[in-house]
Amino acid sequence: MDLRETVGSRPLVMAGAGVIVRNEFGNLLLQLRADTKDWGLPGGALELGESLEDTARRELFEETGLHAERFSFLRMCSGPEFYAKYPNGDEVYNVISVYEAYDVSGEFTMLDGESLDLRYFPLDDLPELNHITQKMLSGLLTP
Repeated sequence: MDLRETVGSRPLVMAGAGVIVRNEFGNLLLQLRADTKDWGLPGGALELGESLEDTARRELFEETGLHAERFSFLRMCSGPEFYAKYPNGDEVYNVISVYEAYDVSGEFTMLDGESLDLRYFPLDDLPELNHITQKMLSGLLTP
């Protein structure tokens, strides 16, 4: 059963993961999202029976084509500042587990249609980030 068919666009609590990936120069990987047309971290929603770390691993691969050998949990994000209303009208209050990925390998491939672009940015020259990504990264990164 599709939950959105039952509840429509009304607000839901959505658990998920966001992934910080840095290259050998310390630059941050960002994804230009197809749905919202803004820059953010790779990541997405928890699937049934999945751990949050498994979500981070799956979403990293689906959205970027990259694999990580290990993940480090950094923080849990929740509250009204993690509310989002998507262009299709769906509303969510996100509960996001933020991980940093290590020993990353692979080539960029945008497998799931959710990415328009993938790019590494220097920490002192990031593009405008969506409000949720700004909150997720607050205090975590130093140039």
